[in-house]
Amino acid sequence: MKKVICLTTTLFLFVLSAMAVWAQAFPSLEAAPAAYEYAQQIGGNNVRWLDLAEVSLWASAVNAGQGAEAKAASYLDRIKAAAEELSASALPQNPKERGEAVLTFLHKKFLKSYSEFQTRVDEIFISGRYNCVSSSVLYMVFCISVGLEVEGVMTKDHAFVSVKAGSETIDVETTNPYGFDPGNRKDFHDAFGKTTGFAYVPAKNYRDRALINAAEMVSLILSNRIAVLERGNRFSEAVPLAINRAVLLSNTGGAGAVPAAQVQNVSAQNNTGNKTDFFEDPQKDLMSRLTNLGAFFIKNGKEDDAIAWAEYAGKRYPDSQRWQEMIKTAANNKLVKLIRAKKTSDARSALTVLKGKLSNENYSELDIIVLEAEAADKVNNIRNPGDSDAALAFLAQNWDRLPSNSREEMRSVAILAEADRYGKAKNWLGGMRYLADAMEKYGKNARMENAMKIMRQNRVGELHNEFAALFNKRNYTEAKTFIQKALQEFPEEKQLLQDLVLVEKALQQ
Repeated sequence: MKKVICLTTTLFLFVLSAMAVWAQAFPSLEAAPAAYEYAQQIGGNNVRWLDLAEVSLWASAVNAGQGAEAKAASYLDRIKAAAEELSASALPQNPKERGEAVLTFLHKKFLKSYSEFQTRVDEIFISGRYNCVSSSVLYMVFCISVGLEVEGVMTKDHAFVSVKAGSETIDVETTNPYGFDPGNRKDFHDAFGKTTGFAYVPAKNYRDRALINAAEMVSLILSNRIAVLERGNRFSEAVPLAINRAVLLSNTGGAGAVPAAQVQNVSAQNNTGNKTDFFEDPQKDLMSRLTNLGAFFIKNGKEDDAIAWAEYAGKRYPDSQRWQEMIKTAANNKLVKLIRAKKTSDARSALTVLKGKLSNENYSELDIIVLEAEAADKVNNIRNPGDSDAALAFLAQNWDRLPSNSREEMRSVAILAEADRYGKAKNWLGGMRYLADAMEKYGKNARMENAMKIMRQNRVGELHNEFAALFNKRNYTEAKTFIQKALQEFPEEKQLLQDLVLVEKALQQ
């Protein structure tokens, strides 16, 4: 479903071991045997009330855990006893009046307090708490037990029931004791919104509602339980429920079994909206639950689990695009974590292991991420002679594969790192020569030109200081010879020209 009835659902749109080992840790991908049996029992149009009751208890998880069979039998006995009591009462012959009597009976005997998340039928017998789904299913059970024809009705966030009475179809809002034919009940309108927080959709608003059969109504129990589990980050437990739900709906004539075009007019009496607007294909819903578990692994930093899950579940439920996207996302996160931890070589090794699990396109994309990190490592670790040449050679070798927005930057960084190494040795002249060669080979940019300017200033300052030391010792002849030689390096340098004028004046005195 796109929205789970009576619940607000939030979907989260990843060192591998042998698959047999992972299969023990992951949820089973096999449906419960009962799911196939129940799909046959309630998948058609003529559903027996006792079958519907039994299936609704199964969907509510009464059959799980210690003493499950005894519990299921006890709840089923309570339903049987209540059905006998209802049949033995003086029920009206008129179907409309009988439907209202069933609703009154249900609220007096079982339904005590509305609870938005209480979707399980068995809990009604324990605490009296119910929501729209659990109360609708139980109402359908008792209506069928007294010979009434009913259908489920759903909206984007709510569910209720309709009762057929001759040529008339009457809505029944099961969450409210005044909910029979609610469009004509003032007392219903006064209480419904305060009770549930959901809006009843009148029958005339056909586009906002759709009919669903008994199996689909029961499946909403599973959908709501799935939503509650996922809200609690219990994604692994949600998977078997989604598998059972898909099997349960495999024998229906609803949205999960036939093309959308065939479910737009579910009832000749009540031309409803398209069921697929509200009721998602159970197979698509199942794939969402499967991928949600993988996304949960990724969110919690368990990338290897996500990759193993994609391989394990993908064999049973193929969807190359979804599973490949999960593997790629998990692999990307794994590589990024290694790279950020400065373990680039480990990232390369991990990618090599993952290559067979990735499509060629995805592998190439991740390979570039690792390659860029490898290049950055070489560029950022220039310390010794030859390091810069090795980094520039690596960049040149992989130039066409590296992103254009980073390769120019890394080349500049490598060149400037080597220039900085010259600077730390105060070899300004050697640095200038290196930068000049680099700019001639690779082209100029502002950063290299600025580095050259600084190198020049430092070199000029160095020459001036050596001249000043000679001049201050009154070694004027030697100072003049030095400054004339310095001007051969920088003929137009103002500071050096001033030094020459100064020393010539000193010699004339």
